Amino acid sequence: MLDIFARASISRFVDPVGGWLLRAGIRPDAITLTGAVGTVASALWFFPRGQLVAGSIAVTVFVLLDMLDGAVARARGSGTPWGTVLDATCDRIADGALFAGLTWWCFVIAGNRLLAVAALLCLVSAQVISYIKARATACGLSGEGGMAERAERYIITLLGAGLTGLGVPFALDVALWLLAGLQLVTVTQRMLAVRRSAGDCEAR
Repeated sequence: MLDIFARASISRFVDPVGGWLLRAGIRPDAITLTGAVGTVASALWFFPRGQLVAGSIAVTVFVLLDMLDGAVARARGSGTPWGTVLDATCDRIADGALFAGLTWWCFVIAGNRLLAVAALLCLVSAQVISYIKARATACGLSGEGGMAERAERYIITLLGAGLTGLGVPFALDVALWLLAGLQLVTVTQRMLAVRRSAGDCEAR
């Protein structure tokens, strides 16, 4: 949801940087891979060790870096089918690593099995949300939108993890259960959007 409202504002800041990176010879695919590898490494190194603040900061830096691949692609004129698939694949891997690292923290460091369930619900529903859109697009249908897309996912999760690392009680509990609920709503919203899109196609 935030992607829709913030995209134009963000583009005004990142597009000039994308043009500079392109002139420097940096390709969008290199940025995509760097952002994904950095996110995965940060999530799986810091969170399982109980370093929630450091992990939240590091993941945030690499997620922000990952925004630049689109800016470089726009500066070049357009993206490529390969770049689109690579970006989507790396995003799914990064999402999985984020919630896997937090699930490990819940189980091993915090000893909170119930919170680990919330983290696993977030992991699975995040993948399902993305899959609905991808599968709908492949079928010529629309399956976008929803209350909790990737931007909301990272903001809520990293804010909760960072505050917990700073000693705020139950911050991650609230964040993960809230996100789990929002993502389940988003799954429903996207399935309804696909059903409407299919109905429109059948009516033509």
